[in-house]
Amino acid sequence: MQKELREQLKRQLKADRQVVIAGFREDGKPEKLLRSLRQSVDAVLTTAWHHARLPANTALVGVGGYGRGELFPYSDVDLLILLESAPDAPTTEKLEELVQLLWDLGLEIGHSIRTVDECLSESAADITVQTSLLEARVICGDEALFAELQVRYDAAMDPRAFFHAKMLEMKQRHAKYEDTAFSLEPNCKESPGGLRDLQVILWMVKAAGLANSWRTLATSGLITQTEAKQLMEKERAFKDIRVRLHLHAKRREDRLVFDVQTAIAESLGLTATGSGVHMRRASEYLMQRYYWAAKTVTQLNTILIQNIEERLFPKADVAVPINARFNDLNGLIDMADDDTFVATPSAMLEIFVLMTERPALKGMTSRTMRALWHERFLIDAPFRADPLNRALFLRILQAPVGIIHALRRMNDLSILGRYLPNFRKIVGQMQHDLFHVYTVDQHILMVVRNMRRFSMAEHAHEYPFCSQLMANFPQPWLLYLAALFHDIAKGRGGDHSKLGMADTEQFCREHGMSDEETELAVFLVENHLTMSQVAQKQDLSDPDVIAAFAKTVGDERHLTALYLLTVADIRGTSPKVWNAWKAKLLEDLYRITLRVLGGEPHSADNELRNRQQEALATLRLYGLAPDAHEPFWKQLDVAYFLRHDASDIAWQTRALYERFNSEQPVVKCRLAPIGEGLQIAVYIKDQPDLFARICSYFDRKNFSILDAKIHTTRHGYALDTFLVTEQSFANSYRDIISLIEHELCGLLTRPEALPAPNQGRLSRLSRTFPIQPTVDLRPDERGQYYLLSVAANDRTGLLYSIANVLTRYKINLHTAKVMTLGERVEDVFLIDGAALNNARNQLQLETDLLEAIKV
Repeated sequence: MQKELREQLKRQLKADRQVVIAGFREDGKPEKLLRSLRQSVDAVLTTAWHHARLPANTALVGVGGYGRGELFPYSDVDLLILLESAPDAPTTEKLEELVQLLWDLGLEIGHSIRTVDECLSESAADITVQTSLLEARVICGDEALFAELQVRYDAAMDPRAFFHAKMLEMKQRHAKYEDTAFSLEPNCKESPGGLRDLQVILWMVKAAGLANSWRTLATSGLITQTEAKQLMEKERAFKDIRVRLHLHAKRREDRLVFDVQTAIAESLGLTATGSGVHMRRASEYLMQRYYWAAKTVTQLNTILIQNIEERLFPKADVAVPINARFNDLNGLIDMADDDTFVATPSAMLEIFVLMTERPALKGMTSRTMRALWHERFLIDAPFRADPLNRALFLRILQAPVGIIHALRRMNDLSILGRYLPNFRKIVGQMQHDLFHVYTVDQHILMVVRNMRRFSMAEHAHEYPFCSQLMANFPQPWLLYLAALFHDIAKGRGGDHSKLGMADTEQFCREHGMSDEETELAVFLVENHLTMSQVAQKQDLSDPDVIAAFAKTVGDERHLTALYLLTVADIRGTSPKVWNAWKAKLLEDLYRITLRVLGGEPHSADNELRNRQQEALATLRLYGLAPDAHEPFWKQLDVAYFLRHDASDIAWQTRALYERFNSEQPVVKCRLAPIGEGLQIAVYIKDQPDLFARICSYFDRKNFSILDAKIHTTRHGYALDTFLVTEQSFANSYRDIISLIEHELCGLLTRPEALPAPNQGRLSRLSRTFPIQPTVDLRPDERGQYYLLSVAANDRTGLLYSIANVLTRYKINLHTAKVMTLGERVEDVFLIDGAALNNARNQLQLETDLLEAIKV
């Protein structure tokens, strides 16, 4: 009988499920699906319950989301089996059979078996249990027993304690998701601004007896009818996405990861537009829609929570007038009249000015936030053209404190996007460049925040050099303005630097800024990528490179401003992109260019003399004889000294001055002076496949190569220096240094055939958004060497794959600059070789390199 029942109920569940899902694919109504799946499971549970023949004084209760009356396709069915007293042996056996049957049906059961007393005891001890019981409903069984539970539960409920507990829980959950609704792979249930935030509000008001739905919330006066409608719309949108995620993954899945975004977007009828570099993916439209919804939920939740808190914790209002339009109400800024923003629209900017001028203000009252939210549409073209409003906006940027808080609040309330229409276009816009981890608007605000921290004494320890430069920079607000506009033209098609430059100039002219101020802001937006490209892709030992960059910046003020913006910008893309090596390259470029701008000629002779003198001073500290270095240095040409720091020259000289004619390879390793990674020097008689052989070793060790300097001495020795990094270096660097010196020396002493390159594995992000590999080969400006540029998705073994091809063509490698931008690499090599002397070989080399770097 049990087997027949099990098979019957399984067939019933399966048939119902197929009908419900088919109906959803037809009409796209998530509420109907959630309700129908719940009703189907209710019916099956009722049949199973009656078959179990449990005592009459027991009840089957749905709790949690299932108790709320919703069931997502692959969610748990949370059940409470409610007993009047502890079960005897026969009842225990029947309960075990019932639970086993439910599992056999394929239901994901989350169950507990408790008496009323046990429910109340567990509820008092665990906020999760208390919350799940808040949404309990009886499915079948003893309704009087369930009514007793409800009465006693309600009597035990402390709404104030519940409010505090849920607030703490929400803060912890938000922290887990980096306190942002704008993660590129959000969890539609748990991330800030998602479904859980909506549920928290309903739990709070239900626990307090204030309301039990969005509609009753509106009638209670906690929110308006319009706000209730917006929240219901956003809740429906999130439920729709979550249902589609479950159906697509065929399991419980709440994350909108890159892999599924396109499929979910297409299931919603969204399609890509444009083509090539101007294409907008269907997933971008989906995610921008998601972020706008999450932003609305976040803002309305803030208003609602303040309203609920005021109901639960009433206190006497102490209003201290600030001016005719605003009061300080218990540490919050409050509008003096309900129609303040309608009567004086400029007050919508003035309030943010006041908050920067009065740091003691902790925020806004809920009615003020609500009024701002609803009246933001008053910010139109005439508003933006009003000189008073333009002056107010500049005062926000020029404020001594609170700038980033003001801009973030303005963005949260959609005031910033209303005042700067082009900023509104990039709110929630994704960036599929494999190194930005924020949407465009959040990246911009992060860059402003980074720039602002350079001027704050409490953050001077983070980037001391930047803080030092910022302390002496007049009108730092121009840097905040440039940061605000540097990426504002992303996604419009075309060069966003040029388009953003035009936006910046228009803003400056309209806001009455001087020609000098306008020129600096426009210059920074137009050239915000220039310094990083020069530092990371060009040869900083080349006087012509420095001269050209110095000509671009023109003077120290422009150089300093561009350096600060570049550091803030790179740091604002992703925690993975910034590293000590990039910091050193940028600082080196800044200092060299500053000397040139100061009138010191950047000639090879001057650099050679300066570096040699500094290296000799260090060698004297090592105790070397004054002329001990000379035999070794006679084998090194000018290029070596120009491409190595004085500290590197001294370190290598100390290691090699007695062994510069060694028949055996010399491998030396140390912690990199930049404070990150290891520096490895290899000295050996030159051989054609040396670079590839060394790269194959690093490949096997999973080391990432940040930089490589390749040099051949006058007497035919290779002196190659590598900067490598790996996560475990910091923990056991002494052992790793010894291991590298021993193993790499042994590998070079007993050369074997080069192993086949390891194709490696692309990251999930790179598989989802592969970039088109590119190879560009062209002569340098002097026609002496060739510049080889390679761009591809990052993966293990990539550099070795490139080195292997260069070895086959007997290419001589002079320098290698390896730039990793998140999941993307852009490598630049300075090369020469007989194989490059005709166009056919060059074309074939490019073809073979493309084949080697593709996956």
